[in-house]
Amino acid sequence: MIENKVAYITGGTKGIGLGISEILLQNGIKVAFSGRNKKDVEKIEAKLKENYGDVLGLVSDVRNLDDEANAVSEIIKKFGRLDFVIANAGLGVFKPVDELTSEEWNSMIDTNLTGVFHTLKASVAELKKTEGYYITISSLAGANFFENGAGYNASKFGVVGFTQAAMIDLRKYNIKSTVIMPGSVATHFNGNIPSEKDAWKIQPEDMGNLVLDILKMNPRVLPSKIEFRATKPKL
Repeated sequence: MIENKVAYITGGTKGIGLGISEILLQNGIKVAFSGRNKKDVEKIEAKLKENYGDVLGLVSDVRNLDDEANAVSEIIKKFGRLDFVIANAGLGVFKPVDELTSEEWNSMIDTNLTGVFHTLKASVAELKKTEGYYITISSLAGANFFENGAGYNASKFGVVGFTQAAMIDLRKYNIKSTVIMPGSVATHFNGNIPSEKDAWKIQPEDMGNLVLDILKMNPRVLPSKIEFRATKPKL
């Protein structure tokens, strides 16, 4: 049973994170989400509370371990437990490696890779108590390299390796870990403005339904790595 369990989603103010939050709330899971921008967090918290009831919005930068530790503390203070953690926060800068700046490199590695470690580090003690679930959102870019993707590829390849190794470390505590590797998703990522032209893409609610299906699986099985793509990609 997943009803009344508690999930924490990073990068939850838009796109994939928001889509996951809405699907989980619709299925009786209590949700805490985080984002870096206070106004965005407050806006989405109000929207979700209006539609679904009790929700907790948190201002946290996954690059900062103290931020994530404080976020988890607030979740426990409000809900008393933490069952599911979805490390979704991420960003991308796409340019040739010889033009990529150290600041741009660091922003991707610190957010996309170090951020998932911070989120797990801050929450693992609570997940041990509930024998919970830790899910990371990587990308098909975590398996397929491409032009202008050196920094992004490095971060997302890293997320896949990190989650797979963490899965082995954590399963002795009955904590399950899955890395999801989506292809093109209809979000605002990299300056895109979702519209009808993105109808062929994975939608945020599709990501939410995938996470829900994973959480509902029998405890004896573990889909440790999932590639998730559009059925008919636009070529």
